[in-house]
Amino acid sequence: MNYFIIGDEDTVLGFELAGVSGASVDSISEAETAFTSALEDRNNGIIIITEGAADLIRDKVDQYLFSAAFPLIVEIPGSGGAKAGHKDLRTLVNEAIGIKL
Repeated sequence: MNYFIIGDEDTVLGFELAGVSGASVDSISEAETAFTSALEDRNNGIIIITEGAADLIRDKVDQYLFSAAFPLIVEIPGSGGAKAGHKDLRTLVNEAIGIKL
């Protein structure tokens, strides 16, 4: 089972340093392509997506979250920080993949 990260360049780079492959996205079309590709790869067990990237394609992310069980979709804050009330990126990486940064 693999992890896959979709998000801003800094977040993706951080996860890649921990051995997680991913796609950096800046637009709706890039986010849609990356999300679709990640879902099609049956080796991906967990898809991690930043809040910013998820907001670009919110309808698709929410539709998938409420209709499918595999792979698991985990939404995290991007490099810009967490929205009020959310955990910071370091804590979420530690919880998601068990690697302390």
